[in-house]
Amino acid sequence: MNKIFHACIFFTLILCSCNKMERFTSSGVEIVIPNGNENYLNQPSDSIFNQNNLPILEINLPENAIAYIDADPAAEEYVEGSLTYNGETISPIGIRYKGSIGAFVGGVSGNDWSNPSGSKTATKLSMKFKIDWKGYHSAFYDLKTLQLHSMSLDNSQMHDRLGYWLFRQMGVPAPRCIHAKLYINGEFNGLFALVEQIDEQFAKYHFSDGSGNLYKEVWPLKSNNSIQTDRKFYEGLVSNRQTGVNINIIKSFAQNITNANDSEIQTILNNHINIEQTVALAVVDRAIRNDDGPFHWYCGWFGCEPHNFFWYENPSTNKVHLIPWDLDNAFENIITNTNPVTPIADIWGDTTNSCQPFEYGAWGMYQKSAACDRIIGGLARYDSKYQQLKETLINGSMSEQTVNPIIDEWANQIRNATIKADQEHNDALKLSNWEEAVVDLKTQLDHARNN
Repeated sequence: MNKIFHACIFFTLILCSCNKMERFTSSGVEIVIPNGNENYLNQPSDSIFNQNNLPILEINLPENAIAYIDADPAAEEYVEGSLTYNGETISPIGIRYKGSIGAFVGGVSGNDWSNPSGSKTATKLSMKFKIDWKGYHSAFYDLKTLQLHSMSLDNSQMHDRLGYWLFRQMGVPAPRCIHAKLYINGEFNGLFALVEQIDEQFAKYHFSDGSGNLYKEVWPLKSNNSIQTDRKFYEGLVSNRQTGVNINIIKSFAQNITNANDSEIQTILNNHINIEQTVALAVVDRAIRNDDGPFHWYCGWFGCEPHNFFWYENPSTNKVHLIPWDLDNAFENIITNTNPVTPIADIWGDTTNSCQPFEYGAWGMYQKSAACDRIIGGLARYDSKYQQLKETLINGSMSEQTVNPIIDEWANQIRNATIKADQEHNDALKLSNWEEAVVDLKTQLDHARNN
């Protein structure tokens, strides 16, 4: 009898041990199996990107995982953790810090701001959550990635949200954006901009046919107006990244622009892009002085090229769509060239220095006039369309009676979170500085409307 009893205990312990091991990943993060009734599995992404929503996102990470990513945030390496929202936990997910140079300025210990390195020194850094982590989960409110921008260079905490809102109001396919509060292992980390990731889910939401290719920061033409290389197109793919993927739509656009004579440029543009959307993008971009976007051609040893944009190929229409990205430096150059790196010398459609690179701005960085590019130069010819859409913007979504109440509404929404961050973290944005920046933002918009 004793032998039978001890054998039962032995096998029970083995079974419990196996079940316990199956409930955790190799890094010690619990595996939560959904039952299928969760809101995050059954509600659309609009449930997240509701302008009246201020979501509270809670992530939990093992202490060794936090130590690992904090040791070198700019490495952008994932660790495993969990995400809880509205009482529902999805686990495991991949979690890492994210950003280009600007996102790490003042946030890591390295001395060279242009080459971020070293350990984490700021309380808050931009983060990315990979929901579809190693096949454990398919989606979170129809999203496979969440990204939180720290807004560390934007005291108004409005640039991303307001900029993308203005683009979308003008019919431009642009990311949805709201604010969100983040807690890490139970501690309030701060207020972030929750910006829609530009990926397959973005394409499916914003286009009638979302199965096409997305390219990040690949301009169809080189700075000498020759067609971009296949390698560059493939390197820029962020969707359909399988062997043999067809890139003929964007290549055909580039080739036709390259081969066209001067009188044919607008015909080619009409055939390959949505003129209304693209000119509207240019109107908003120039109104908010998004000087770090697709119309700033930075020059260096590599030649001249823009950044902070995506292209989408719609296979149903054979047209390409330009998508704006990364607006944290928008608005700040509206009245004066506040940012020493980003200012664009030309007004829309103008060219400088016979289309050769030239120095400009407080730091004397080299740039090239965007209108020297055949695509942008061709778009600048739609002058009447540009002026029409500019009037629509100024008298519509960017009018004082429309945009100022929107800013006030959002400010009221995030005020308590801004106060909480100021109270709990020595390096957080001061409430007085934020309030002043919001007033400045309204002044900048007023200047943009009248100039």
